Amino acid sequence: MRRIALIHALAHSVAPINQEMASAWPEAVRMNLLDDSLSADLARNAGQGLEGLDATMHRRFESLSAYAEGTGADAILFTCSAFGPCIEAAAARRPHMPVLKPNEAMVADAVALGGRIGLIASFGPTLASMPAEFPSGTDLVTRLAEGAMDALNQGDGARHDALVLDAARQLKEQGANVIALAQFSMARASGTVEKALGIPVLTTPGSAVLALRRQLGA
Repeated sequence: MRRIALIHALAHSVAPINQEMASAWPEAVRMNLLDDSLSADLARNAGQGLEGLDATMHRRFESLSAYAEGTGADAILFTCSAFGPCIEAAAARRPHMPVLKPNEAMVADAVALGGRIGLIASFGPTLASMPAEFPSGTDLVTRLAEGAMDALNQGDGARHDALVLDAARQLKEQGANVIALAQFSMARASGTVEKALGIPVLTTPGSAVLALRRQLGA
């Protein structure tokens, strides 16, 4: 039985990935680590013009990874998409186990579909870091679902989903033939977007769980 460590920087990410794991890989043992000050500190630093992913942030990610590994985890999945370099550094120290960035499986799935990819985020710093995770030459258009994260924070899921759909509609108008939802917390809107636009919609939880299963031979 595989033990999967799920490390979160946003409280809203916890439910979507646990729901996906329960549905797609119920036999896996899950452990959840949440430090919601990670995203708050990153946003605060960005607002002050400071280096967000500095040495201190790298140490924090290494500490979380070491703790997860110490509990006997077979793999680690991070669920916040704005910390790519920190996660890559933690993964480089653990070649013996899968350590996944939240987006890498979805990026691969989106690129495999071909055409123009529409990437939507609800957390601003994600759009500063995530486009670089796509292969060079990828036809990518991006949009921030402005206000969607605030809506979730206020308990207004319907408004969150409507704002994500509005962003997706604009990207489709720009020629996107597949929509990729960057935040784990955005997975809740995938059905609404797919039904309204009639094009594939990829989520980070869905792609990540399938990738982990393949890597661990489950």
